[in-house]
Amino acid sequence: MKLTNEQIRQYRAEGYLALQALISPERLAAHRAVFDELVERSRSLAESRGGFNLAPGEHGQPIPGRLHKIQGVCVVDERVLDLAREPEILDRVESLIGPNIDVFGTKFYPMLVRGATSTGWHQDNHYFGTNSDRVVSCAIYLEKTGVENGCLQVVPRSHRSGHLVEHEAGTGIYAHGAWTEVKEDQAVDLICSPGTVVLFSANLLHGARPNLSGRTSYRTAWHYIPGDLDLAMFPRGGYKDRHILRGA
Repeated sequence: MKLTNEQIRQYRAEGYLALQALISPERLAAHRAVFDELVERSRSLAESRGGFNLAPGEHGQPIPGRLHKIQGVCVVDERVLDLAREPEILDRVESLIGPNIDVFGTKFYPMLVRGATSTGWHQDNHYFGTNSDRVVSCAIYLEKTGVENGCLQVVPRSHRSGHLVEHEAGTGIYAHGAWTEVKEDQAVDLICSPGTVVLFSANLLHGARPNLSGRTSYRTAWHYIPGDLDLAMFPRGGYKDRHILRGA
């Protein structure tokens, strides 16, 4: 099913669209089983390797068996591409960028324990060497996610200038990346039921709260782009975590 005209208008105007419970419970359970396997694989690791990034301890050392994220998760396990190419998602992405669709920069964040984090405030295009509005970022929530266990936060309409703000190296619980700052009173919390898909502009300011609960919040993050969009850092056919999903 394609996006409605109203949904497209909201995406263009606000910079994001939350599609609640888009993935069916049956399909969600199948995808969840793959991620459970990956988490189990990580428990035997003493250091980060092969796309598996362990959470840092107090002095920055990796905590054995404590998974922070899997970078390039569709390279680590090709079965995750089945989630990225779910027709319910691609049909709606097609409404925004056309029928030839690639995905790149695939990540999995399990948010396993109290205090787990994913990302601080940033714009995705800052890392891609572009400010193109043809990059559609996507977060998929496999579990119920709210304020207490690390929901996504966005600054509505922050994409509209096309301007990329300055990002600096993070500190504290966000020392693992380069982030920016926003006025917190401008932020909106996106409360997600299981199977929710959030599509948003790669120019939109967004981040995620830390997990302050005692439960997990599995989520993926990646970026859909037209097959003809030439990103120098992520060339089609030359970057292993760029995958053709639909069209030529």
